[in-house]
Amino acid sequence: MFAEAAEAAGVVARQAVAQQTARTALVESMRRDPPRAVVTLARGSSDNAATVARYLVETHLRLLTSSAAPSSASVYDAAPDYDGTLMLAISQSGQSPDLLAAAGMAKRGGARLVALVNDGASPMAALADTCLPLGAGPEKSVAATKSFIASVAALLHLIAEWDEDKALLDALADLPALLDQAWALDWSAALPPLRGAGNLYVVARGPAFGIAQEMALKIKETCGFHAEAFSAAEVRHGPMAIVEKGFPVLLLGQDDESRDSVAALAPEFADRGAMVISAGLGEVPGLRLPSLKAHPVLQPLLLVQSFYRLANALAVARGRDPDHPPHLAKVTETV
Repeated sequence: MFAEAAEAAGVVARQAVAQQTARTALVESMRRDPPRAVVTLARGSSDNAATVARYLVETHLRLLTSSAAPSSASVYDAAPDYDGTLMLAISQSGQSPDLLAAAGMAKRGGARLVALVNDGASPMAALADTCLPLGAGPEKSVAATKSFIASVAALLHLIAEWDEDKALLDALADLPALLDQAWALDWSAALPPLRGAGNLYVVARGPAFGIAQEMALKIKETCGFHAEAFSAAEVRHGPMAIVEKGFPVLLLGQDDESRDSVAALAPEFADRGAMVISAGLGEVPGLRLPSLKAHPVLQPLLLVQSFYRLANALAVARGRDPDHPPHLAKVTETV
């Protein structure tokens, strides 16, 4: 896990070049014939990447975006009207039967199918109208790291080019170097409060919410304790009821319109006795982890790169093997 996460910068640099021709052709076709909506199709870490994309497609491209329920096709043999939609199918392996069933049904129903897969020879890649290979290379650790970052980076490049967002495109050129810098940041101050933890909330808003979901998943997979992601707006409802003295909360911020609403939670959690840990929020109560200044859209992705190093170290500190979590396999073939 450690070695593979460290490769993310190189993966992103190579991917940007390798995808360019297919991505440009896809964008040009969508400008000629714009989709009426975007649908994402994924599970696990790939679905967390899809959450990041959903916020950015809706805020940058103003297109309604929804997550498909794979079981509608694979279990219930049913599908909504996909005519005129763009489906983004995201999968590390491109092999899961339920995703293939849903993608095939969507394509037959009129969707334009774009596959973002790490295995260019996979069934999903063969089924797609356009394949954008992630190019992460072999990933032997069960916990996805570089393939998750590659998925988000590919989505960011697609959205930025589609939106003709020059500022974001310029920022993406610096993403590999920033990922290397993020990997070098020291988040070890979070080890002591998390070494004996039994629960964790990861809280964010906007594009960073998908990153919060990814962090919570990795804590469960590699460190063996319960973690849950919440939007900063949702956590004030029922979830706040179980926060008590010593309960760890990780707050994530990015320099956009959502930042203040997340930062405002820090004193609220601190007043309840929670162990507040934050990144990207500046001067708030609790333990503050280092983060990088960058384009707001890139900041959450840089946070997860720093987090992966922490998660690996935390798993080892808790006596677990982060590469081989119990009861899990690299390819989960759900039906």
